[in-house]
Amino acid sequence: MSRPQIVIVGRPNVGKSSLVNRLAGRRVAVVEEQRGVTRDRKSVEVEWRGVTFDLVDTGGWLERGDTLEAKVSQQADRAIAEADHVLLVVDVATGLMEEDRQAARWALRSGRPITLVVNKVDDAVHESAGWEFLSLGAGDPHFLSALHGRGAGDLLDHLVDTLTDRLEEPEVDPNDGALRVAIVGRPNVGKSTLFNKLIGEERSVVHDMPGTTRDAVDTVVETDSGPIRFIDTAGMRRRAKTEAGLETYAVLRSLDALDRADIAVLVIDATVGATGQDQRLAERIAAAGCPAIVVLNKWELIATDERSNVLATVGDKLAFLGDAPVLKTTATSGKGVHRLLPALQESAADYVKRVPTGALNRAIRDLQIKQPAPTGKIRYAVQGAIEPPTFTLFVAGKLPATYLRYVERSLRERFELGSTPLRVRVRVD
Repeated sequence: MSRPQIVIVGRPNVGKSSLVNRLAGRRVAVVEEQRGVTRDRKSVEVEWRGVTFDLVDTGGWLERGDTLEAKVSQQADRAIAEADHVLLVVDVATGLMEEDRQAARWALRSGRPITLVVNKVDDAVHESAGWEFLSLGAGDPHFLSALHGRGAGDLLDHLVDTLTDRLEEPEVDPNDGALRVAIVGRPNVGKSTLFNKLIGEERSVVHDMPGTTRDAVDTVVETDSGPIRFIDTAGMRRRAKTEAGLETYAVLRSLDALDRADIAVLVIDATVGATGQDQRLAERIAAAGCPAIVVLNKWELIATDERSNVLATVGDKLAFLGDAPVLKTTATSGKGVHRLLPALQESAADYVKRVPTGALNRAIRDLQIKQPAPTGKIRYAVQGAIEPPTFTLFVAGKLPATYLRYVERSLRERFELGSTPLRVRVRVD
């Protein structure tokens, strides 16, 4: 059996190579206070508490501004695709940066288990400052100083425990053919009531006290269109309102449920409307890379003349979810719940849709005739992946971001891809 692979990623100059040296117990990676020193993948064997694994150093995540940086990022892409676990490294000395957010979104989209490592934490003062990285959505931080070794043993214990648990604990068979649907939302919006209505039994505890659900609960339901695995999760609140201990682990399990879901159902309390926390939850759904369906629950409690205002808040707060369907339900009575299953099946079909290469390139030709790019030209395109549909454009010159959005919108309309996320990548010939 091959050894588990743990891949280290993050923006440049956060101390990834220093972390490799510390965990390996010897100097195996070049360390310089200069951006982008590491370019290729480097694998090092590490042994701790009788468990051996490969630690893979990468150049991390780079803005793909030139050919070299694009190749460095491609190496990291390949490493993370083969990883059993990912260490996302950030730097407490510089604080949270936009590149950290982009690196986190990239790592989360991989679907691999992630441990957030806050480096250069030399004392308790730096440790308190490191909690701001919780907003990355990569779980609780592990504080460490790769230079001085502070926290290195605790991190190794965590990694060994994680790898051991994955080997020993039975897991849900990901190939059982069931569509995986995670039901997420703030506390007390009616997730468990909706969950119970969908599966037709009292599987989850329903109570009017926020935070009743502490773990993710899986139930497979046979439908006319095939099996669906519904995952009920604990409500997720802002860090400031999340108590340490049990509730923290509930939030982590909810995030894990998102990572393994094919579709996320975001439940919103219609009597409150879309809030800032709903927006943050939607951002985590987007980071997971799965389609979303928005459910406005408790709809019957809204006065008719107020309903347009509620829908407006959804449009404003969740605009980045694109054309995600918005369903109105009252889970306690079951009204409107029957619309959810057809919406799930439609989203699932769009998520795995493949477009023939010939039809794709005819669409690329037509959209360029209708609206030529101000600079650059798309020579041809291929669909490289599904879940979500991913299109690679081979381009002469450089296309502005606004034109890429036009290409995405045109492809979505042409091939009726609905609300599923799309990825459009560019390769310069």
